[in-house]
Amino acid sequence: PDTGEQALEIADMLVRSGSVDILVVDSVAALTPRAEIEGDMGDTHVGLQARLMSQALRKITGNIKRSNCLVIFINQIRMKIGVMFGNPETTTGGNALKFYSSVRLDIRRIGSVKQGDEVVGNETRVKVVKNKVSPPFRQAEFQVMYGQGIYHMGEVLDLGVQEGLVEKSGAWYSYDGQRIGQGKANAAQFLDENRAMADEIEKMLRDRLLASPGPAEDAPADIAEAPPEE
Repeated sequence: PDTGEQALEIADMLVRSGSVDILVVDSVAALTPRAEIEGDMGDTHVGLQARLMSQALRKITGNIKRSNCLVIFINQIRMKIGVMFGNPETTTGGNALKFYSSVRLDIRRIGSVKQGDEVVGNETRVKVVKNKVSPPFRQAEFQVMYGQGIYHMGEVLDLGVQEGLVEKSGAWYSYDGQRIGQGKANAAQFLDENRAMADEIEKMLRDRLLASPGPAEDAPADIAEAPPEE
């Protein structure tokens, strides 16, 4: 697409077609209005992108509901000027996207994963800042490895320590009385090489963390009987 209007029109057409289940717009900050593209460098365009997003979301929201399509908008952070108190961070494209979205995720890099001196991945934190479909304000931390994606064994190890399934003493990790590695990288690599142990830990974690609340067990209820009429 050449302009922001064209990109959002294509997105709306794809949603209405019903042929896609997931649509990703990367990114909202790059949706440049036609007037800004055709104008001169240095021209002032106040609120153009915000109006564009507001109009597009009014149009596309109903179509998303009817087609059951998941639309993900990736955005960027900007800093408000002159904010003395409160959070100076904001996102581009106005407030419409904040109000229309069902779930908003704040994704940040909080550190690096290194092998020696070489950086091989990122420590990432994701916080749910808005959620219309389940409780908000929960967060998760995991490693994203370059060329691999989310490092599954690192996540299993962290959750195992959190739930008390894996013991951590200093830099050493142990499971069921057996030392599995010194340092997180070595312990995660051990689990990667010993899939039976990793699968066992993962199964216990799933049973604990993903257990769906079942129907309440039938408990004896105290039933007060009415006194017989005289």
